[in-house]
Amino acid sequence: MTVYSIQPVKVGRLRTYSLESRPSKVSVESFARAVRADASIRRWVQSLPHILAGNSLRAVIDSLERAKRKRKPMVWGLGGHVIKVGLGPVLIGLIERGYVTGVAMNGAALIHDFEIALAGKTSEDVPAVLGEGRFGMAEETGRLINQSIAAGDGDGLGLGEAVGRFVARAREARFRKFSLLAAAYKRRIPVTVHEAIGTDIIHAHPATEPRALGATTYRDFLLLAAQVQKMDGGGVYLNVGSAVILPEVFLKCFSLAANLGRTPSGLTTVNLDFIQHYRPTQNVVLRPQTAGASPRSAKANHGYAITGHHELLIPLIAAALR
Repeated sequence: MTVYSIQPVKVGRLRTYSLESRPSKVSVESFARAVRADASIRRWVQSLPHILAGNSLRAVIDSLERAKRKRKPMVWGLGGHVIKVGLGPVLIGLIERGYVTGVAMNGAALIHDFEIALAGKTSEDVPAVLGEGRFGMAEETGRLINQSIAAGDGDGLGLGEAVGRFVARAREARFRKFSLLAAAYKRRIPVTVHEAIGTDIIHAHPATEPRALGATTYRDFLLLAAQVQKMDGGGVYLNVGSAVILPEVFLKCFSLAANLGRTPSGLTTVNLDFIQHYRPTQNVVLRPQTAGASPRSAKANHGYAITGHHELLIPLIAAALR
């Protein structure tokens, strides 16, 4: 016999209900569909479960197609990893098909793209050279990027356009066909580069001109803000692989657009990464939704977070677009 004073609850009078009467969040109508081995990527995407990430992926694809039809901005914010895993040709293809109207980069993305254009390779082995003081000391990278920035500043350009101009024209850029900077410059697609002093290897080079660096990246900030303004009514912003810099810059651009005119509404924001970080989740996905119209309104802002490797997600989205 138990020594406890409390007795187990008796369930004999428990009230139940019919399973048929209960609202359920998942039904067979939402399930995935098997497809043939030779099915198109688009048909495969449509076959995914109409649940969670399956719905999010289709929504992102639909938002890009809708923005293209409506001639609204589609700006891709890129961290360095996106470029160094070889996705430049995929993004260049999206430019050619009209699914990129602007590119925002952090400094790492600029450097990787630049080195690919010059040497056809990038991404050094940091642990192997850090202790020797060799990390980030490639002469051509530091000198030519900084010279391009200084020349661009003299012409009143932003940082992205200044370096893109060099890559598109310089004979040193033997591999420019792989360069997103060169492709965007040739097609007059704005590229904005958002620097934080001390975060990139080019800042340690003796050719660095801090005033030119600050002036050109500030122009790019204002240029990105102008693009965010135009997103009102159906634009798309995708943050791909930037955990801190670009989410912070995008949020300030959103606020600037709201202050100078009206709060952008009806736009879609997306975070694509293999880890969902705090700032992209808040600044790209959630806060613009809160600032927009009512969630049930046709002008509501929608945010999506899809977790996965860039080298899989970006080609998949590109292949699924019409």
